[in-house]
Amino acid sequence: MARKVAPDGRPKLTGTVKTIALGKGFGFLAGDDGTEYFFHKSETPDFEALDRGTAVTFLPGSGPKGPRAEAVQLA
Repeated sequence: MARKVAPDGRPKLTGTVKTIALGKGFGFLAGDDGTEYFFHKSETPDFEALDRGTAVTFLPGSGPKGPRAEAVQLA
C-alpha cells in the first residue's frame, strides 16, 4: 500500500481514478487502502491526462467533506 513517505511523514499511497469531471476540475480516487478520496485539479499537474482507471500515487489528506488526495501523480 505505502510506497514512499512525504517529508511530513505521511505515507504515499497508490490508487486508481474512479471518476473524473474534467470540465468541473475534480474527481475521485479508489485508494489501494480501500478508501475513496476526493481530489481537485490543483493537486496534480497531470489533470488533463487522467481518465477512469489511471494508476496514480498520492498523499492522503482530509477535507471538509472527508478523505482528500493531495500531490496526485501518475504512477
